[in-house]
Amino acid sequence: MRRKRLTGWHRRKARVRKKIFGTPERLRLNVYRSNRHIYAQIINDIEGRTLVSASTLTPELKEAIKGLKKCEAARKVGEYLGELAKKQGIEKLVFDRSGYLYHGRVKALAEGVRSAGINF
Repeated sequence: MRRKRLTGWHRRKARVRKKIFGTPERLRLNVYRSNRHIYAQIINDIEGRTLVSASTLTPELKEAIKGLKKCEAARKVGEYLGELAKKQGIEKLVFDRSGYLYHGRVKALAEGVRSAGINF
């Protein structure tokens, strides 16, 4: 039987993920970053449900981020996600950076969520 090789990103993601768990008191904010877009969702791990999600492809944001740099677009996505979370009564989160460095677009998204008044 052959073992599947994991990339460095998969190893880092697993290492971060084994320490982080979203409870109803502190939900998990998960981030996925592709070359062109950034996606974020707030998850309750006990129920296995996504409560709020946003990305650069969200129709409400698509026109607002047109022409912006990727970091600026990520910040807008974070602000929008923070507003949606506030409407649902979500105050506290735990940040799951999915093995990405806390730098650049991931950091911009986190700061956008914080600027909306969400704590993590």
